[in-house]
Amino acid sequence: MPDYTHEVVDWIGFHAAAQPDKLAQIDLASGRRFTYLQMHDRVGRIAAVLKAHGVKKGDRVGFLALNSTDIMEIIFATWRIGAVSLALNFRLTAEELEFIINDAAPSIIFIDDVFAETADALKQITSVGHWMRFDGVGGDTEFERAIKDAAAILEMIELATDDMCLLMYSSGTTGRPKGVIVTHGMMLWSAVNCRAGVGFTEQSVNLSFMPLFHIGGLNVFACPAAYAGGTSVIMRIVDASAILETINDADIGVTHFLAVPAIYNGLRQHPKIESTDFSRVEAALAGAEAVPVELVKWWIDKGLIIQEGYGMTETAASSTLLRRDEIPHKLGSAGCAGMHGKMAIFRDDGTPAPRGEPGELWVCGPTITPGYWNRPEANKECFVDGWFKTGDIARQDEEGYFYIEDRLKDMYISAGENIYPAEIENVLYEMQEIAEVAIIGIPDEKWGEAGCACVVFRQEKNLDLADLVAHCKGRLATYKQPTHMLVLDELPRNATGKVLKYQLRQSVPKKLMR
Repeated sequence: MPDYTHEVVDWIGFHAAAQPDKLAQIDLASGRRFTYLQMHDRVGRIAAVLKAHGVKKGDRVGFLALNSTDIMEIIFATWRIGAVSLALNFRLTAEELEFIINDAAPSIIFIDDVFAETADALKQITSVGHWMRFDGVGGDTEFERAIKDAAAILEMIELATDDMCLLMYSSGTTGRPKGVIVTHGMMLWSAVNCRAGVGFTEQSVNLSFMPLFHIGGLNVFACPAAYAGGTSVIMRIVDASAILETINDADIGVTHFLAVPAIYNGLRQHPKIESTDFSRVEAALAGAEAVPVELVKWWIDKGLIIQEGYGMTETAASSTLLRRDEIPHKLGSAGCAGMHGKMAIFRDDGTPAPRGEPGELWVCGPTITPGYWNRPEANKECFVDGWFKTGDIARQDEEGYFYIEDRLKDMYISAGENIYPAEIENVLYEMQEIAEVAIIGIPDEKWGEAGCACVVFRQEKNLDLADLVAHCKGRLATYKQPTHMLVLDELPRNATGKVLKYQLRQSVPKKLMR
C-alpha cells in the first residue's frame, strides 16, 4: 500500500474539484478574475509549456516580475511537474542577479516586460536555456499564446514532502545572498500554522502587495489562501492609495494582509486614511523587522490591530505570531511559537539561556529549511543537532512570549556592553518629528563602538543630537543613548522594506568624518 503520509497534494487541483466556481484570484492591474477551475486549467497549460521546453523534476524555473496572478500560476505549474520555482528579486541589478542565476542554473526564466532591459543584459552573462516574456496583465505575449495552444496537464506527478519546491535567495542584508532550499513539507506546515494562527478559511480574502519573490509575500498569505481555498487579491506594486482603496472596497472584502512597518507608516500619512473602513480586516500582520510600539498604538486608535509575527525564508515565514487578544498587553512581543515548531534561546556557548536573558534564537520543526543551495560551509555553521541558528537576538518572558531584540550582526558593543539598536529605535520613534530612524554602531576610539542615529525627519521638522539624547534620558541607560546623528533623505532598504544596516555601517562613518 502506498505511504500517503508524505504525499504532496495539488492544492489547486483539489479545490478545482471541490469548489470549481469559487473565486481563487483577482488581478487588480488587469481586472482579471479566476475561479479555481479556471486557475487549475491555466496552471495545467503552463505546466505543459514547461514540459515542452524540457523542464523536468528538480529543474529550476525562474521568474523576474512584478506581482500578478500569473506568478502564482507559474509557481503551481512548476510544482505540478515536480520542478523548483526560483524567485528572483526584481530590485536587483543584472550584475547582482548574475550570481544568483548562475548559482541556481534555471532551465527557463519567465520575464516581465518591464524588466526587458535587465533580461537582455542577463542573456549576455548567464546561460539560461530559454526566456519567456509576459506582461503580467494578460496581454498578447509569447506567454499567453503558448498557454492558449497547450494541452493542460491536470495531474501532479508523485512528490514527497521533503522534495524541494522553491529556491529563494536571502535578502543580502549582510552581503552575498544564499539560496534557501524550501520544500513542499515546509510550505504545507507553514500554511497549516497560518490557518491555526489567523483563522484563514475558504471565506477569507488575502490582499497581496508585498513582492511574491519574497517568502513573506508568498506565505503571508498567498499560498495559505490557495491551501485553504480562499481568495487572493494580487496588487502589481505597493501603492498606498490603491491599498487603501482595495481595503475600503466592500465587494472585494479584504480580511487578511501583510505589510512591513515602513508601509504601515506610509499608509497612516496618506490622505485616504480617514475615509478607509478597516472593519472587515480580521488579520493585519507585520514582519521583516520589529514594529515600533508607537506605530501599533496609532493603528489601534484607528481600529486596526497590527499583529507582529516573526519568520524568515529559512522558516518558510512561519515561527511566531502575536494573537489579536494578546494586544495591547503583550505589545512589543512577536508572540509564541507556532503550533508546528519549536523555538529556544541559547547563549554564545550553546547552552540554553534562562527566561528573560537575551541570546540567539534557535528554531526547529517541519517548517525549517534543510539547508542552503551549494553552500556546505553555511550549512555547517547554521545547524546544530537539528536546530537552525537564526542569527537573531531574542528573549523569552516567563509566559513563553518571544521578543526579537535585533539581528546578531546589528548588535554592537560599547564599553563592554551589548547594545541592541531596536530598543533605541523604539524609544526614538516616540518623537513625532521622526519619520524613520536606524541605529548603528560605528568605530569609536574611546568606547570601541558608539551609537549613531541615522534619522529621516518629517517635512519641515528638524532636531539635533541634543534633542534625541534629551528624549532618551529616563527611558534608556546613558550607555545606550546615541552619541552621533546623521540626517538622511531616506534609509536604504531592500525590496521587502528591511533597512540595509550593513550599507549604513559602510557609508555613515565616512559621512561623519567630512
